[in-house]
Amino acid sequence: MKIEWCHGANFIPSNAVNQLEMWQEETYSPALIERELRMARGIGMSCVRVYLHDLAYEQNPAGFLSRVEQFLSIAEKQSLRVAFVFFDDVWLPEPRMGAQPAPLPLVHNSGWVQSPGVSALGDVSEYPRLKRYLQDVMVHFKDDSRILFWDLYNEPYPMPRPAPDGSHGTMNPLLPLAFDWAREVGASQPLTSCVWTWDSIFDEINRFVLEASDVVSFHCYAGPEALKEKIGAFKFMANGRPVICTEYMARPQGSTFKSSLPLFHDYDVPAFCWGLVAGKTNTIYPYGWDAAKGVPPLWFHDVFNQDGTLLYPEEMEIFRKFSPIQI
Repeated sequence: MKIEWCHGANFIPSNAVNQLEMWQEETYSPALIERELRMARGIGMSCVRVYLHDLAYEQNPAGFLSRVEQFLSIAEKQSLRVAFVFFDDVWLPEPRMGAQPAPLPLVHNSGWVQSPGVSALGDVSEYPRLKRYLQDVMVHFKDDSRILFWDLYNEPYPMPRPAPDGSHGTMNPLLPLAFDWAREVGASQPLTSCVWTWDSIFDEINRFVLEASDVVSFHCYAGPEALKEKIGAFKFMANGRPVICTEYMARPQGSTFKSSLPLFHDYDVPAFCWGLVAGKTNTIYPYGWDAAKGVPPLWFHDVFNQDGTLLYPEEMEIFRKFSPIQI
């Protein structure tokens, strides 16, 4: 299996605070999506990673699939291939349909929601609908060349979540099921779930995803020394499978385009930075930031202002140098 080298961004339009606001019919914004994906193409990006959500599908499966199809068509116009994420254990634990909360001023990702969320994750009666969601989407697009790979579960967390006595579970039961359900579809695109921490409570999860994934994926928000070490480790563990970094780039932590893109290119590791256009996710602000701290000295994530200018114009030099396409 071979995945051509590419670099791109984790994409959510600037007018969406989370995945539900992106995909719900009432707030889905194809014109803005097209404009912002054109910006990605303009700096030489050739792929995007995009989070779906089970509740947006559940509200109206046919409408949701139609919007996913439209998104893929928009991306194709800009020669961008897409990696879709199904489940996610990060940020707010109880997603709800309808109007989404306004972003908290200067707070990083204040409205991002988990999928399916803690309550549904702990209720096995919810699993049939989660299987239907994953398989319906995959069956619909299982041979679609516009899709680079399926990311079945972002940052899966052990279950149960930490108990009052500090104890943890060792495995997330939805994670192996997601791989089983995906294998039943027989999609032509590869499957993955990331390794994102070496904390010992994740040992069982990490062993599972490293064995089950067709392409080995990881996250790295650290500087070039740590990134180079991780690339080497994952190349070894992949044993010939492609290695992909599905999240990186946090400027104050030393994870920059200038320090990271040369390594990704030289070691043939496709990579997706976090964020494209600064917007309602507030990911230009660091973790733990708030309004009392004012404007940070360095923007954390994201590439563009909403007017299409770069947050840091000097980054264009590195984009030109390492673009996999002509710009």
